[in-house]
Amino acid sequence: MDRPLAHTTVIALEQAVAAPLATRHLADLGARVIKIERPDGGDFARSYDTTVRGMSSYFVWLNRSKESLTLDLKRPEGAQVLARLLDRADVFVQNLAPGAADRLGTGAGHLRARYPKLIVCTLSGYGSSGPYAHQKAYDLLVQSEVGLLSITGTEEHPAKAGISVADIAAGMYAYSGILTALLARTTTGRGASVDVSMFDALGEWMQHAAYYARYGGSPPPRSGPNHASIAPYGPFRAGDGGQVVVGVQNAREWTRFCAGVLGQPALADDERFRTNAARVRNRGVLHNAIEAVFAALSTSDVIARLAAARIAYARMNSVDDFVAHPQLLARDCWRDIGSPVGTLRAMVPPVRIDGIEPVLGDVPAVGQHTEAILREIGIETSVVNAWRREGII
Repeated sequence: MDRPLAHTTVIALEQAVAAPLATRHLADLGARVIKIERPDGGDFARSYDTTVRGMSSYFVWLNRSKESLTLDLKRPEGAQVLARLLDRADVFVQNLAPGAADRLGTGAGHLRARYPKLIVCTLSGYGSSGPYAHQKAYDLLVQSEVGLLSITGTEEHPAKAGISVADIAAGMYAYSGILTALLARTTTGRGASVDVSMFDALGEWMQHAAYYARYGGSPPPRSGPNHASIAPYGPFRAGDGGQVVVGVQNAREWTRFCAGVLGQPALADDERFRTNAARVRNRGVLHNAIEAVFAALSTSDVIARLAAARIAYARMNSVDDFVAHPQLLARDCWRDIGSPVGTLRAMVPPVRIDGIEPVLGDVPAVGQHTEAILREIGIETSVVNAWRREGII
């Protein structure tokens, strides 16, 4: 079968995380993604770190299967090339700094007027309107603004999420918004403007906490590795030093946990622990009671008891443990991809569609496809060479 987006061309004026994540998922589905990068070094995410044999882990993750075109859009020649590319494109994605798109003439209003069938997706920190519209935004800053830091961490110290959740949220909403607009265009024949902000995207993910705080009178408390409003739900140490994360979700499971795992069926009716609300209030005493039992058991013994009692659990894995996880191996999740530093391992996308193998192409070097793309749109070799000397590409 053809990949779903095999006949879709995406022009991406992108950097960092949010927009590259959205377009990489489009590339996974077969879209041709032409990534426009600055001639003086490209996407700045290329230099975030050097952990992947000298390449950035962020860039490798977000930019496989794309074509890299270096282009100075502030020069008239660069703007001319972009216009030719947009004549052939289905989707244009950008996540430039506030105000930059309008200065370059790539704002959604301008492009939609000129290319009525084009889907224009703009990702920003805080959206296109409001008092924060022109404020710079990075992932940690947005986590702070939406209140995520205030409910994450220990009782004593707030903490950021360990991954770029604001960027990832925005990227995924951009991806789904673009797919929706492409679907709508099949019946209307018209393009669309898709506006996604990191603030709105992560704000959506904060809605449980917002309801909890607004109608409960106080926000969910910071509870470290434990669930703020469910107990027992968190890590517990076994006698050999290993940790197992236990999740008890309802009264039936609590009863089974007390009898089958702790060997103390009477504990289920203890007034301190009989309901979830009571267990949360008495979390410290509850954890002491559980770890007193686990202290006499190995990690494997704890897991065996939890499995026999049908209680949900997980190992406290490291990132290395995750990479070597047997579930990934059993589900054939790894593929080899090419890159400027050789063959690398990459995970297949999380959405699997029957009969369709996702595209897992190479990670491009800066400007790797510049000459080929320019020749494709009719730019002569002599002009290409002159532009390279002048720093236009």
